[in-house]
Amino acid sequence: MTTETHPSGETHRPLQSVREFRMAFTSTPRGARLAHRLASQRLDAWGHPYESDLNTTVTLIVAELAANAVSHGRVPGRDFRLCLWLDQAAGLVRVEVTDTRGDRMPPESPSLPAERDAESGRGLCLVSALASRWAVVPRTDGGPGKTLRAEVDIWR
Repeated sequence: MTTETHPSGETHRPLQSVREFRMAFTSTPRGARLAHRLASQRLDAWGHPYESDLNTTVTLIVAELAANAVSHGRVPGRDFRLCLWLDQAAGLVRVEVTDTRGDRMPPESPSLPAERDAESGRGLCLVSALASRWAVVPRTDGGPGKTLRAEVDIWR
């Protein structure tokens, strides 16, 4: 069992195997950027430094899913939600981005845009390539919309 020792020499409860971060963001480009930055900071605080492969991969996934929530899942006046879990015991990081628009579902198997010079249309292809698993699931809190979930195995 791993325990946490404080500078005072006092031993406290075991270190958590599962870490969690949740926050709602405005459905704007600024909200998407903030979600991306806070995810990277949280991973760093959890022991996965900014330059690490895991931090870089998860941060890119968050950026793509948050951008999609703002571009395709936006309902004026409603926020999108980011949930980030680190489960050391299971060896994975899970990203969930929930928007409030249930009528615009992403394709089950994304494809690259027909035009090579297209400025958009690659986000879910990147998520599919970087994540160990990804899916679109209904919201669990009963609200309108959907959740895009991506998992990254820590020990790939």
